[in-house]
Amino acid sequence: MEDKYALLIDADNVSAKYIKPILDELSKYGNVTYKRIYGDWTSTYNSSWKDVLLENSITPIQQFSYTHGKNATDSAMIIDAMDMLYTSELEGFCLVSSDSDFTKLASRLRESGKNVIGMGEDKTPSSFRKACDIFTVLELLLEDNAIEKEEKPAIHAMEKCTKQNNAEVVSKTEIEEAVVKIITENQNNDKITGLGEVGSRLVKLYPDFDVRRYGYSLLSKFLESFPKLKLRQEGTQVSVTLYEDKSKKEMLEEYVIQLVRNAGRQGVPLGTLSNKIRNRFGDFKVRDYGFSQFKQYIQSFPEIHIREEGEQNWAVYDV
Repeated sequence: MEDKYALLIDADNVSAKYIKPILDELSKYGNVTYKRIYGDWTSTYNSSWKDVLLENSITPIQQFSYTHGKNATDSAMIIDAMDMLYTSELEGFCLVSSDSDFTKLASRLRESGKNVIGMGEDKTPSSFRKACDIFTVLELLLEDNAIEKEEKPAIHAMEKCTKQNNAEVVSKTEIEEAVVKIITENQNNDKITGLGEVGSRLVKLYPDFDVRRYGYSLLSKFLESFPKLKLRQEGTQVSVTLYEDKSKKEMLEEYVIQLVRNAGRQGVPLGTLSNKIRNRFGDFKVRDYGFSQFKQYIQSFPEIHIREEGEQNWAVYDV
């Protein structure tokens, strides 16, 4: 049985041009049981929505703007969401808005064990994004769904907006380091890292993570662009591993053994050895080789043992 979701749209803060991408994206998660949209339908501002409501079986909820500056739509959405939470068997909610006022609602629904999918324009504050399990930028969906030519100006506006908010996009370097850490943790527990696990854990770390923000349509292609990562496929299973540059690894191992051997019986303090390795191999990180600590890495050499003297550890070559 498919998971059931409620779709709640804030018409005051989202354009009607996004409706098809929204429904297409939400269909990936399950069956949309509730489709409701909130706004003042007497206002000309929401007139663009009226044409698509019947076509997509979306129920409009009328909310008059009783007081200038007060958003009645927010209250109506929140009340309906809480009613659904307690009276319906839903797996999750999709909250469509670019307004941070729904941050508390998203947090409350998650506290009740519901999956919360947020969707909003690129201007959406980070507080609402992080309150959701998954957050998707609507401009990316618009571009991904190849919207008609008359809506192309919106894409150019999105590109401009993305450049202005570039600081909010997680860098590829940070993503790569996060994946390396995931793989290393699994290796330490003798676990294989599946492609699906990488995707789900990245979303948990960064709720608005979306490979489309980096110009890719598939997570696998995105990960293949990183020099430290390698994908392996066995049957239908795809796993993500650390790419080992054999020549570089061998050069590093030879260098370590040479340093320790030349030090004789006295050995080399681990701190000194670490500094020399980093001076020679500037991008050296022990987790790239499957270890969480430098000491563990040195202990992996069969020719070397660790001698402890007080608070200092020495790497000594076994003659």
